[in-house]
Amino acid sequence: QVPLVESGGGLVQAGGSLRLSCVSSISIFSINAMGWYRQAPGKQREMVARITGGGSTNLADSVKGRFAISRDNAKKTVYLQMNSLEPEDTAVYYCASYVLNTDRPGYWGQGIQVTVSS
Repeated sequence: QVPLVESGGGLVQAGGSLRLSCVSSISIFSINAMGWYRQAPGKQREMVARITGGGSTNLADSVKGRFAISRDNAKKTVYLQMNSLEPEDTAVYYCASYVLNTDRPGYWGQGIQVTVSS
């Protein structure tokens, strides 16, 4: 069973919005920090957003004011709301579950493509 499954990616015009979802099958979801990362062609994977089990969030400077991360523990789902999308946001987006009490991802989703056209 794949522990993390992303959905919601696709093609959108600049200025548009998308919401990514990640459903987890990990049993300790409610206390685990979760995150979203992205990797553009030719670039390293970078952290986009992180949310703790208690709901505290932090976002990369490049997406502050445009993206928001949230979670629904009852649905074992984490979301990434992306607004005012720019062509520079084009990347494969990955959901991650952190190893408990660390900043180290332990599980990754399969990745989902987000393409922003100019």
